Amino acid sequence: MKLVLTKYMAGVDSLNRVIGWILAIMISLMSIFIFWQVLARKVLGSSLSWSEEISRFLMVWVVLLGAAYALKKGELIAVELLPELLSEKGKKILLVFVSLFSLVFYIILTIYGWEITQSVKVQIAPGTGLSMFWVYLALPAGGILFILNTFYLIIEKFMKK
Repeated sequence: MKLVLTKYMAGVDSLNRVIGWILAIMISLMSIFIFWQVLARKVLGSSLSWSEEISRFLMVWVVLLGAAYALKKGELIAVELLPELLSEKGKKILLVFVSLFSLVFYIILTIYGWEITQSVKVQIAPGTGLSMFWVYLALPAGGILFILNTFYLIIEKFMKK
């Protein structure tokens, strides 16, 4: 069982390394597109219809994947007063309770995110001509990454002695 959990954790670590690079690329592209939009508007006197729209779509992906990525890294904002007052056993119990509560939300996000994604796939973004499916796909993708990372954190906490 420990071997399976160790392999799971290694897989999630690898996935998060890839996600980290994807996030860096997305943020870089957003910066380039926004800079180009400002340059085109102020210097060239004409606006690009697609750059603002693509930047917004990338922002949706960055927020959802980035929040799940930050969860695993322990960098999400949190109230840490209660865990500091508890014993090590109490911290583990609290982690499981909070994680289970969070998992319910992430599962709902994933399921309904997928349903919304299916319902908007015929809608086309006006500036880029992209199907809105690709924008809304960030909801279930982020939800799945949240779920994987939450299980990772639970396993990590209980494997530590």
